[in-house]
Amino acid sequence: MRLLMEQTMGKHDSGQPLKTGVVMDPVSGIDIKKDSTFAMMLESQRRQHELLYMEPGDLMVEDGVPVASMRAIEVEDDAADWYRLGQPERRPLGDLDIILMRRDPPFDMDYVYLTYILDLAEREGALVINRPQSLRDANEKFFISLFPQCCVPVVITRAASRIRRFVEEHGLSVVKPLDGMGGESIYQLRPDDPNLNVILESMTPQDEQLVMVQRYIPEISEGDKRILLVGGEPVPYALARYPGPGDFRGNLAKGGTGKGVPLSERDRWIVSQVAPELNRRGILFAGLDVIGDWLSEVNVTSPTCIRELDAEYGLNIAGQLFDVAEGRLGQR
Repeated sequence: MRLLMEQTMGKHDSGQPLKTGVVMDPVSGIDIKKDSTFAMMLESQRRQHELLYMEPGDLMVEDGVPVASMRAIEVEDDAADWYRLGQPERRPLGDLDIILMRRDPPFDMDYVYLTYILDLAEREGALVINRPQSLRDANEKFFISLFPQCCVPVVITRAASRIRRFVEEHGLSVVKPLDGMGGESIYQLRPDDPNLNVILESMTPQDEQLVMVQRYIPEISEGDKRILLVGGEPVPYALARYPGPGDFRGNLAKGGTGKGVPLSERDRWIVSQVAPELNRRGILFAGLDVIGDWLSEVNVTSPTCIRELDAEYGLNIAGQLFDVAEGRLGQR
């Protein structure tokens, strides 16, 4: 396999290559045509970083020291042969300059425990993208509650009776779990639907599970836009994701199709409302989901759509991210 090399190299002041670790789900299972983590690995390699691969189970803490079984990885933009792994080597996480936390949800307690390990790595000097504390604090559904001016009516509750009143008041609505991704377990709620009680019993059994309910946004037919922010600055184009046949969800994982669109004035206003809070929390890479004129989610765990926008507009979004990251390291 050919190792991609160019003249540009990310280095320490000492002249040594930067060390970038990637925590992700198994690389063997990704679709490189649309995997944003793969774009980041390609860019790290292009900069001649020492690139190291970790799965969540490789991280541990030994006597207070965060360590991991890491493997050097080479990547190539070839769908038939896109990665090659070296032998595992146990190393302190604090030895890394940059750690890309790219594990997908569900955001369960195992995910939270993983961020605790990354807290220790951050304390030892690694730049973790995104910051572990912010991954815990900025739940991708709940976080929009900080920006009600950008959102349609929404309620977060575990009470089925409150959800019924919301649907009676606002009509067609959508209910979502707070810990999912990719359109999983999202249902439409209609006041006259005989299955309404069944859906609520499934989503919040015995009124014990918090869920989010939003007024339905009919502009989903015009695309659910993913706006990427790098260091608080928006990429000038969004990926509009259109629902597939017989579905109301625009998620690409659920059969939606994507097409790039320029940001609108309203999109940029929403960015202006959200970006300062992301910057304050050290969230260097985020994806805002906007339907029509309304913010629906803020994705901070493993935002996607880099590959699609790069291909359509000739961008290098991962390059922008590493420019920001290397700048932060330089400030230290």
